[in-house]
Amino acid sequence: MRVSTSKLQQLTIFTTVLTGGGVGTMYYLMQKNFTNAEYYQSALARLQACPVAMDGLGSPPLKVHSIHLTDGDNRIDHHTARLKIPVTGSKTGGYLYTTSTKDPATNRWRLKLAVLQLREGQTIDLLNQPKATPHTEGLDTGS
Repeated sequence: MRVSTSKLQQLTIFTTVLTGGGVGTMYYLMQKNFTNAEYYQSALARLQACPVAMDGLGSPPLKVHSIHLTDGDNRIDHHTARLKIPVTGSKTGGYLYTTSTKDPATNRWRLKLAVLQLREGQTIDLLNQPKATPHTEGLDTGS
C-alpha cells in the first residue's frame, strides 16, 4: 500500500498542530492551578501587604508572571510547596521566593518563607516586615 507524500505531509502537520495545542493547553491549566492554590495566593497577599516591597518594585501596578515550570526552585508535593514567582512593578522586577508547609491538622497551607529578591540585589523578608492593607488595584496575574 503506497501513501502519497502529500498525505504524509498533511498527517505530519496535523499531528504537530494537535500536539502543540495539547502541550499549550496543559501548560495553561498547570499555571491556572498554581495561581488558584492557597500557597500561591497567601504569598502574593503577603507581598501586597508589605509597603517596603511594593515601594521597591514600584507598585502599583504589580504584574505577576507565569512560573517557569522547568525551574528547579519550583517544587510542590503533598506537604511542602516551594515557589519562585516572577514579579515586576513600574521601577524594577524580581522573584518572590516562598516556602509553605501543609498543616495536617487543619489541612491548610502555612507560609514559612517569603522573600522578595529584586534585580538590583536587594532582598526583602516579607515575614519580618510591617503589614499594610493589601493593594488590590493594578494586580495583573497574567503573563
